[in-house]
Amino acid sequence: MNLLSDETLEAHLDAATAALGLSVAPDWRPSVLAHLKATLQAGRLVADFPLDDELDPASVFRP
Repeated sequence: MNLLSDETLEAHLDAATAALGLSVAPDWRPSVLAHLKATLQAGRLVADFPLDDELDPASVFRP
């Protein structure tokens, strides 16, 4: 599942770190990009899960 190209993902990382005033050490950049990609993939699974329009979220969540 390819959500964004590597170049686009890097551009998003650069924009986010600049906007937040953060820095990512060059040694950590590949790991940060990998985690960002994994998080986007997990989010896509949740967002794409089909739900009926009649369903409402639970008001109380219990394990």
